[in-house]
Amino acid sequence: MDPRIERQAEILVDYSIEAEAGDEVVVTAPPEAEDLVVAVAEKLGEHGANITHKLASSRATRAYMNALDEDDIEENAVFRATVEAMDAHIYVRANRNSHELGDVDPEKMAENQRVNKETSAIAHEKRWVLTQYPTEGDAQKAEMSTDAYADFVWNAINRDWQEQYDHQAQFTEMLDEASEVHIVSGDTTDIRMSVEGMRAVNDHGKNNMPAGEVFTAPNPESVEGEVLFDMPLVTRGREVENVRLVFEGGEVVEHSADRNEELLTSMLDTDEGARRLGELGIGMNRGIDQFTKNMLFDEKMGDTVHMAIGRAIDENVPEGKEGNDSAIHTDMILDMSEESYIELDGDVVQRNGTFSFEDGFEE
Repeated sequence: MDPRIERQAEILVDYSIEAEAGDEVVVTAPPEAEDLVVAVAEKLGEHGANITHKLASSRATRAYMNALDEDDIEENAVFRATVEAMDAHIYVRANRNSHELGDVDPEKMAENQRVNKETSAIAHEKRWVLTQYPTEGDAQKAEMSTDAYADFVWNAINRDWQEQYDHQAQFTEMLDEASEVHIVSGDTTDIRMSVEGMRAVNDHGKNNMPAGEVFTAPNPESVEGEVLFDMPLVTRGREVENVRLVFEGGEVVEHSADRNEELLTSMLDTDEGARRLGELGIGMNRGIDQFTKNMLFDEKMGDTVHMAIGRAIDENVPEGKEGNDSAIHTDMILDMSEESYIELDGDVVQRNGTFSFEDGFEE
């Protein structure tokens, strides 16, 4: 077996979920990721943990959702019971065709998320990690050769996560102490939001692998201004290009996209919280140096900012504060490498992708 796969499995089991004897661990993965599943299973066995393998098939999901009447969609009781019983969940992405769900009715997908919202909330309270296994399908989406994409994936994952944590801790402290964030990029993005009282989180590989961002939650009604997400959003098997959102009183009052705007509209109409921001994240992983149309990697890339419409992440919302609530959580990215800056309480802390604590920063 490729030693890089064994190293990834070690990180997932030992570092991300910190598996222990007797843990009930669900491993969800498609057939394409069998080598990683085998390596993970071996590591879990060494720890004395119990493993339940759940097959993920986008082809089966497509067939089921296209055959299912929207009125028949209801909560998946077996999956709910599994989530309640598990201690940890390792979820592996590995696409044969990343657009397999492209012809599934987005309204059905949104309804499925709504009825399983409570199950998703329970799952997020457990130990969990989402990761990637390199495949030809994902390499094609990234416009890379198969070997080059595999190198890219494992270079982003198999790294010193304590060193990454220390690098990000500098900005985590700054964001955690801030009250207002102001983000400007060219003449297409000028947006402000309050983060007062919210908790900034240093993402260093406990839930996402690869990791490499610092994120927080805006106060839901505080977001004002306009943002153009100039990197494509790939969701539900389709690409949505140049998403433009205008916020007033925290709510999206105007929106547009150059491609698949109807999918964007469907997401925004999922529920009341889908028109508000649940997350602001700043990418800080310099090991991710190119856009691959894979949000797990792209949102961590240096010189980027991402924002998510929908649900706020519980870690960001201390007791006594109110975060945004929604059945969805959809991240979108903008490039901050040119004609851009981030202000915290009026002070510029990043300009053109370079932070104030890094060499090359210009006031």
